[in-house]
Amino acid sequence: MNRNRKYLEEAIGYSFQNKKLLRQALIHSSYVNEHHMEKMDCNERLEFLGDAVLELISSDFLYHKYPDKPEGDMTKLRASIVCEATLALCAAEINLGDYLLLGKGEETTGGRNRSSVTSDALEALIGAIYLDGGFTNAKEFISHFVLNDIEHKQLFFDSKTTLQEIIQEDPNAILRYEILKEKGPDHNKSFEIRALLNETEIGRGSGRTKKSAESMAAWRAIINLKKQDESICI
Repeated sequence: MNRNRKYLEEAIGYSFQNKKLLRQALIHSSYVNEHHMEKMDCNERLEFLGDAVLELISSDFLYHKYPDKPEGDMTKLRASIVCEATLALCAAEINLGDYLLLGKGEETTGGRNRSSVTSDALEALIGAIYLDGGFTNAKEFISHFVLNDIEHKQLFFDSKTTLQEIIQEDPNAILRYEILKEKGPDHNKSFEIRALLNETEIGRGSGRTKKSAESMAAWRAIINLKKQDESICI
């Protein structure tokens, strides 16, 4: 893919003064390894920074938006916003995967659409915007692309519970999750999992952990079941 990065800038409504920061935010470690670049050239340091900026801005947002929510509820809601699976959804909205610089191996195994890769890249992009344009621009980006549709993201975070509640309406229904693929070293594994209803696949997801992959599979299963039966309330 590797589309012209100016289209990404147009999509997010922010033009970088330092284009090198934008490029670095899109460089996956597999690309660095394959091209014998310095380890620091990948997006992992920007991801580290972006993660911290995202947590601060989302915490500030929730504190002011929900003055009556206790700390525990806000912690759970923040977790639903910043978890891998929901950040991957946010990344998909701007087609972030299309712009990533990946090694050939990562490319051929579907890295552009892997939740762990795109969610990390989104955090790296946040870090790059923060360094390039300051806190205000980072906050504007996060507000527009991450803190939108909070209720939807909360539902996604609770997708496994929600799907189980839907399935329980039929006493004969059996729901289970099956691992299709597991790859990578212990410190950087990725999983692909499908949700099965009475041995029929109803949703599939991928993630850095089994839990995140199952959440993605459950979410897609809910959407698929809703399309088949509009009476399902979610």
